Amino acid sequence: MANSCAANGASTCSSHNVSSLMNGRFISHVVLPILCLAPLATLVLFPPLWRAAGAFLGWYLRKKTDGRRCHIFELVEADEKKHLEEKRRSSSSAEGAEDGDWEKVDACTTWTAKNGGTGDDDWDGIVGFFHPFCNAGGGGERVLWAAIRATQQRWPRAKCVVYTGDHGVSKDAMLSRVKNRFNIHLHPPTINFLYLTTRHWVLASTWPRLTLAGQSLGSLILAWDAFSLLVPNIFIDTMGYAFALGLCKTLFPGVPTAAYVHYPTISTDMLSSLDPTTTTSSSSSPAAADGTRGLNAGQGAGLRGAAKRAYWKLFAAAYARVGASADVVMTNSSWTQGHIRALWGPTRRRTRRSRATTPLPEPAVVYPPVAVRELEAEVDVSEASERRREKVLLYIAQFRPEKNHALILQAFAEFVRRSSSSGSAGDDGARLVLVGSVRDDGDSKRVYQLRLLVNELHIRDRVEFHLDASWPEILEWLRRASVGVNGMWNEHFGIGVVEYQAAGLVAVVHDSGGPKMDIVVDVDGEPTGFHATTSSEFADGFEKALSLKDPHAVRQRARQSAKRFTEEEFARRWTEQMEKLVTLKTRKSA
Repeated sequence: MANSCAANGASTCSSHNVSSLMNGRFISHVVLPILCLAPLATLVLFPPLWRAAGAFLGWYLRKKTDGRRCHIFELVEADEKKHLEEKRRSSSSAEGAEDGDWEKVDACTTWTAKNGGTGDDDWDGIVGFFHPFCNAGGGGERVLWAAIRATQQRWPRAKCVVYTGDHGVSKDAMLSRVKNRFNIHLHPPTINFLYLTTRHWVLASTWPRLTLAGQSLGSLILAWDAFSLLVPNIFIDTMGYAFALGLCKTLFPGVPTAAYVHYPTISTDMLSSLDPTTTTSSSSSPAAADGTRGLNAGQGAGLRGAAKRAYWKLFAAAYARVGASADVVMTNSSWTQGHIRALWGPTRRRTRRSRATTPLPEPAVVYPPVAVRELEAEVDVSEASERRREKVLLYIAQFRPEKNHALILQAFAEFVRRSSSSGSAGDDGARLVLVGSVRDDGDSKRVYQLRLLVNELHIRDRVEFHLDASWPEILEWLRRASVGVNGMWNEHFGIGVVEYQAAGLVAVVHDSGGPKMDIVVDVDGEPTGFHATTSSEFADGFEKALSLKDPHAVRQRARQSAKRFTEEEFARRWTEQMEKLVTLKTRKSA
């Protein structure tokens, strides 16, 4: 009897486990995808429903967060008094110099108010910066902190609030890292952090299926979390969560919004890449293909391909609608600007015509701030330094698939073979140096595979790997190298390429994206570097770059070209766009 009961229990338990497993698969494969697509379909097909619900929910959130708004104003006032008192007591010249750094207002702003004035200098509203991963320490974060510094300099009484999910980092620790990592000094009293609890909803790991739609739905949840903490006077997304902007306009039509777009969530290149006739690479090697035309290249065939195409088109329509809601759009490059115009432009124009409102400005290119001045000070570019340059081709990039190190290795191997057979002076012991960070086991395995490829190509004595190099080590390579290399297809901007130019390197870059359109361009009708697509073309570029008759002249032009991407130029362009938002807000409040 006992055995019978045990058997029945085991059977029941086994049945329960199978049922639970099936339910789990049903939820992850059916329920979650429906939850992802339903809001997007509703947004595209039934926008009046969103506006009706938004009016009530926006009123509710304003009432809910009024207390925190008052508290922030009181906190800023108290911190300002404390800060001024500390300044009076301090006789340290270093501290005085540091305070003076942020107080220097950039006076080169060109946009002015219609009455001929210089704008609303005394505006004291709250600017909300939506950047849930603000402690990441990357190029996107440099943009965020440089934008806040420019805003503080232009409107000293404005309050900057950052919505972040970095719970374990205090305000003092955050600002200290910004100072140490980017050399950006911020004014502590007028910046505050509000901590989000729902950041996991935008992680790719949360959405194993329909990741684009899932992360966009997650950004709506995250934005609701942000507005539940505080409704700002101006809302700016600096991470690429366009759906957060759409939610803001639905809830608070009177709040001006802006987007700083590093990379479109979906692009026309992605849509066209599904064409079954699309080749994955112009290179003959599979190893070089991953980063050349996208991971989904040619996957539009068959029923599965048709479903993916329909899904992407629906997502692109929803993405265009939320993008159309932004009052000001900034992009980090001409390449990104072109894609945003193609995706958001038609919907933005139709939306504004239907509402008979002031036409929205075209997306503006606001190049990311690059440490050009620091590199100019650290790396000498002169006739004397030219004698210390070595025949080194330098590739600084994380070891990620899209950086396409394999293509560069194959190109270098071809360059070495050609030079050996022809006796070209361009070779003469040239070396390829790969410098980059390794984030995880995936990157480590990728480096191992690249080392194997180096052996297969018989260039082991010509290639060096330097993993997780420090900044002083990178500076030393920038002083020694002659050529800077970038093999990524459609790099949206290319901060590393700007750093090559600021250090006087002759760049050989992929003939696409920001490096082609914005960075490696002619100066005074003369080249600053070379473009390539295939391994053969890169090999040609290496030979040209190492065989220049007057390399110093090219280095000088490259450094001159890099001056367009200084922190000062970023602050000027950012302030121009911010003044439009402040004017919109003050007019609506009048």
